[in-house]
Amino acid sequence: MNQSFERIAVIDVGKTNAKVVLVDGRTGTELAVRKTANRVIPGPPYPHFDIEALWAFMLRSLKEFAAGPGFDALSITTHGASAALLNNEGGLALPVLDYEHLYPDAITETYGKLRPDFSETFSPALTGGLNVGAQLHYQRTTFPDQFDKVATILTYPQYWAYRLTGVPANERTSLGCHTDLWHPFEGGYSDLVDTLHIRERMAPLRSAFDALGLIRREVADAIGLNVPVPVYCGLHDSNASLLPHLVGFGSPCTVVSTGTWVICFGVGAKPQRLDPSRDTLVNVDANGHAVPSSRFMGGREWDLLTRDLAPVAMEEELVTAAATVIEAGSMLLPSVVTGTGPFPNSHVRWLNEPQTAAERLAAASLYEALMTQTCLDLIEAEGPIIVEGPFAANQLYLRALHTLTKRPVHVSESSTGTAIGAALLTGITLDVKMRSINNVLDGLEDYAREWRSRAGEH
Repeated sequence: MNQSFERIAVIDVGKTNAKVVLVDGRTGTELAVRKTANRVIPGPPYPHFDIEALWAFMLRSLKEFAAGPGFDALSITTHGASAALLNNEGGLALPVLDYEHLYPDAITETYGKLRPDFSETFSPALTGGLNVGAQLHYQRTTFPDQFDKVATILTYPQYWAYRLTGVPANERTSLGCHTDLWHPFEGGYSDLVDTLHIRERMAPLRSAFDALGLIRREVADAIGLNVPVPVYCGLHDSNASLLPHLVGFGSPCTVVSTGTWVICFGVGAKPQRLDPSRDTLVNVDANGHAVPSSRFMGGREWDLLTRDLAPVAMEEELVTAAATVIEAGSMLLPSVVTGTGPFPNSHVRWLNEPQTAAERLAAASLYEALMTQTCLDLIEAEGPIIVEGPFAANQLYLRALHTLTKRPVHVSESSTGTAIGAALLTGITLDVKMRSINNVLDGLEDYAREWRSRAGEH
């Protein structure tokens, strides 16, 4: 494996924000980060991502990096549940659809009859376009003339790789994240690609670790590169977060990847008891192995719960507020975002609603920890727990998770775990720094018991 890259540029497109990160190939240090909002254009023809604004941001950021310390490899990671449909000229035949767009009932009902059974794909029926197969069915039936012009279908990280290299590819981590298009244990396409008549349009399969090609000359000129830079195939962002820990902890272990979504990976867990009605599924890791998983929209929920609250500066103030919340039985019951997660049909409600900002922040942190524990129980995850992403900075959440699970909890000290995982695709080896959580919260077990007894109520 090539370990000679000094600096790796990583394109990291999340659902809420997009980043370009410069990673030190020897230490994994994030040398520079550029960030922008991932804007959704309302239409026509439907809500879709502002692809050209993202492209301009990427080129601008890469140009800054090239003019500074430079970079000698590039890797890519993006959110899932998106596909790019190319025409014969290599442009978009249809815009890249926002997966939160909801379709007419008739289209959803028809697709429900077409999609493979959960026992085959381990992909649950999700809302809107969270199943990529549902997106393709919607685009195919609603915009038949434009869909007829689709020559190549790419998974989303590989679309950006295509823009950079001109090489079309698909990759297993994006195909294996609840698309309905993939058999995670067999490692091949499901029959849905034939039902939708798209098998011949699916780009060739490549490994996430493959260097697809060099940055195209016209792109290199635009960003001021004067050396050849290979572009790696890339992978789904939650799997990028998972990758460093597959090496560091082995099996079994549990990775809690936090962002817009909180996704729990049960490495070494068994899929026999997965419940498709509670947002459990099987993902596919960068090595092509099936990984039972569960999730909820934790980052989006946190934003909705806390955006209007004054921040709490001291961790101990939050811990003190948590003690008050636990003593008073002040709790938030799921779900803040309905239609997803382990309680998709439950609607958010307070029990003994707290009044101060600190207590509301504490209750929200406990809610996130309880939702995470529920997800871990659903997939029967085992082994040490590794938390990465924004929630790794929430000490109360971490303390609560350690108390609830009675398992070792480790925290990735990287602020951009997805970028580190994507950088590892280039063949570098990194020692990801971790710290352990040892503190517990008194009284949380009784609080959790009460929360669980009420959580499923409507």
